[in-house]
Amino acid sequence: MISEPILGIIMMCIMIFAIFIGFPVAFTLMALGVLFGFPSMGWTVFDLMVQRSFAVMNNDVLVSLPLFMLMGYVMERAGIMDRMFHSYRLLFGPLPGAIALATMFVGTIFGIASGIVGAGVTLMGVLALPPMLRAGYSVELAAGTITSTGTLGILIPPSVMLIVYAATAGVSIVKVYAGAFGPGFLMSGLFLLYIFVICLIKPSMGPPLPKEERNVPWSTILWEVAVSSIPIGILTFVVLYVIIVGWTTATEAAAIGSFLAFLIAAGYGKLNWTMTAESVRLTGRTTAMVCWLFVGASLFAAVFARLGAQAKLEEWVLSLGLGSSGFLWVSQLIIFLLGWPLEWTEIIVIFIPIFLPLLKTFEIDPILFGVMTAVNLQTSFLSPPVAMAAFYLKGIAPSYITLNQIFNGMYPFLAIQLLTLFLTWYWPEMTLWLPRYLYGE
Repeated sequence: MISEPILGIIMMCIMIFAIFIGFPVAFTLMALGVLFGFPSMGWTVFDLMVQRSFAVMNNDVLVSLPLFMLMGYVMERAGIMDRMFHSYRLLFGPLPGAIALATMFVGTIFGIASGIVGAGVTLMGVLALPPMLRAGYSVELAAGTITSTGTLGILIPPSVMLIVYAATAGVSIVKVYAGAFGPGFLMSGLFLLYIFVICLIKPSMGPPLPKEERNVPWSTILWEVAVSSIPIGILTFVVLYVIIVGWTTATEAAAIGSFLAFLIAAGYGKLNWTMTAESVRLTGRTTAMVCWLFVGASLFAAVFARLGAQAKLEEWVLSLGLGSSGFLWVSQLIIFLLGWPLEWTEIIVIFIPIFLPLLKTFEIDPILFGVMTAVNLQTSFLSPPVAMAAFYLKGIAPSYITLNQIFNGMYPFLAIQLLTLFLTWYWPEMTLWLPRYLYGE
């Protein structure tokens, strides 16, 4: 007779195998929850599924998810970033690696405004890759710059991933946002520093903008920078400020951000029915996917705990004799490996709940754990053999650019991400000081 904890472990193994071979994740989780829960819980397992569905619909944090997504999709579909990129390309023109610096700078702003990785890589690839190749940039530097800047939306608020983590962990989204500022802007700054230094040392990798292209009066350049930056700057400042100082909830701030995004699109003359319908459609599709994942994962986790498998896993981890740092790095290594075959949504919703009960035992702040997880999941987007950011870029790049060239370009930026992960662990106050300063202990 197989014990219930062993049944729970078998259920998890089947779940991982089913996801790897391509079964829909949310419905796989629900089916396994019902299948393995019915023998011990009977018809109650269906009551539990209904309760979990209502719990997801009543989750206040998740309400902000579709609104932030809508804000990001409107910014992307309206083509607002095109003008900003071209203005910053002229502004940085005399500097080594001018186009790459403009790409990283604008990509960081878009990451703040959208928080959608695939959209960030695709948009910056379309905008920045052709001019970099025409200017004779190294393919590796161009690829590394675009793929790395596209991942910043995972970490820099208002990150959609951090919303999902806060809902999963039951922590304050505003505190998680406040904690993410330090590591997020540190990483972006290190990216910019690396691009500038490598192009200064090896000018052939990223030359300045040709003189004939930057033969534009400075007054015109500064006007273009102001016109393209001020509206988006106001949007991001307003959204983040009202959240951080506590004037609004994250949901209300997301509603304000969505409204301002539509106003900016209208101001640029880009607001039309086609753009609006496409933005709403993409928002609805992504939100439905995340919410069904929450329902499935919640049912799966409840049955997993009911069978006693969660307690067995906790006992096994405690028996290893790991300290706080040991547990933190082992959990981050598992998350890093899961980032190859799985999307971040699946990792946050399915696997993070396994680690959460142990955070209190090892005296790890859940905000620090969440920010480290966000940094870690960025590395998975740049880590071969899967490295989804590389495949996003390959889909829009010229056919002569190979995946190996893209991978080679990502390695220096991957090293910077790992350095940021280490610094986030080594200096936890970089993450925790702002939440403590703003909201106290």
